[in-house]
Amino acid sequence: MKEVADSKTIINKERLIKEFCELVSVDCESFHEEAMMKVLKGKLTELGIDVYEDEAGAHYGCGSGNVYGYLKGELEGAPLLFSSHMDTVSPGIGKQAVCHEDGTITSDGSTVLGSDDAAGIAAILEAVRSIREQHIPHRDLEFLFPMAEEAYVRGSSVFDYTKFKAKEAYVLDLSGAVGRASLREPTLISFQVKLTGRAAHAGFAPEEGIHTIAMAADAVCKIKQGRLDERTTLNIGKINGGTATNIVPQEVCLEGEIRSYDHERALEVLENVRETCDVVASAYGGRCDVTHEIHLKAYQVEESDPVVRRFLRVCEKLGFEGGLTETFGGSDNNSFWQHGIHGIVLSCAMNQVHTTQEYTTQEELSKSARIVAGLMTEREE
Repeated sequence: MKEVADSKTIINKERLIKEFCELVSVDCESFHEEAMMKVLKGKLTELGIDVYEDEAGAHYGCGSGNVYGYLKGELEGAPLLFSSHMDTVSPGIGKQAVCHEDGTITSDGSTVLGSDDAAGIAAILEAVRSIREQHIPHRDLEFLFPMAEEAYVRGSSVFDYTKFKAKEAYVLDLSGAVGRASLREPTLISFQVKLTGRAAHAGFAPEEGIHTIAMAADAVCKIKQGRLDERTTLNIGKINGGTATNIVPQEVCLEGEIRSYDHERALEVLENVRETCDVVASAYGGRCDVTHEIHLKAYQVEESDPVVRRFLRVCEKLGFEGGLTETFGGSDNNSFWQHGIHGIVLSCAMNQVHTTQEYTTQEELSKSARIVAGLMTEREE
């Protein structure tokens, strides 16, 4: 079965679904993408794409780096970058795609499906394969398939961005109906609070101790959590400490995260966490140490940006309603924006991701490949 992508490109839907199912079957949990990397490098090479694997694997002590590709085109205009990450969340070992009569594709229920992000990879591969087979002119194309995206974009954060020629990107990594694009993603900061008190025997001399679980409970109660405002959330999700029930606990660690569409607001919330914990620790006679890591930095794309206008033009030509949205998750696009590459995140046929109920549909996969082919072959206004 073949479907028209625009007035020129034809997508082979049957081949697309077969390749998607093949990609799903590859084990590729975060930091264990070696098998996917080998499969992908082979497919890219077969398509005539120049392939390069970077040193991200060595950086993180694992077996796979980021996979970069370049394909020379015939159309005028700067190169376009297309990206989908290689890794999946767990449970992701032994995934198998189950195709249902209504066109839905699921796992067998024991694992995630892995459409996040095999759906994006399959759409990119089929789009390139189709336009190459049909000798349709396209822009110079760059590709990045990062490792460890699900682990706070670890792969793309260490890529050598001097390698890119492209200044505009399409990242296939968004849930929901195909034809949507996200123009905004948040800052994401993880933080760790280490509270130190003094150990003592809980039966013989509890008054000699400084009780850090009590200290932590007090701090957590004083820190507002949940939705702080329309653009910001805070959550303390882990607590660890104590050694035995008969010992006043000397040390407790809290771990949490802050998300905000406003980077400065996220930093302000982090400082409030630090100040609150300092005050509580001092009141108990203990000590507080707060460390943090900024994994993502917020960005927002204007609707007038060329990368957005091109997407909307292609959707209109294909007869799809191109909807613009925002997401409170992050993606490799956060990394791209930090290095001067204007990108948007496209829906690519993934639903209920990060659960064993994850699913996609054959129709949505096909629509995604059609949009990618349209973007690759779109002539400048």
